[in-house]
Amino acid sequence: MSETLGLVLALMAGVSLGALFFGGLWWTVRRIFSSQQPALWFFASSLLRTTLVLAGFYFIALGHWQRLAAALVGFAVTRLLVIRLTRALEAPTYFAQEASHAP
Repeated sequence: MSETLGLVLALMAGVSLGALFFGGLWWTVRRIFSSQQPALWFFASSLLRTTLVLAGFYFIALGHWQRLAAALVGFAVTRLLVIRLTRALEAPTYFAQEASHAP
């Protein structure tokens, strides 16, 4: 496998790990509000998500720091995209609430 292909695959794997991690975080936060034991849900989800992502980074890298760096870039890019998307989804609700309080 060529080095470039390996880096591209590592980048895409990092994006996938980011989607798994931040998607799981979003699902957990939504689930906590209706749960009888929110601390347990948050702790279990955090432990599971962190374990899966760290194991994923370990298997992606396999001793190559360049692959690990590419995966981390993909993970960080996914984080930025999730932040942008969630703010865009929440913005209309926020402004609609603010508009109802205007004189």
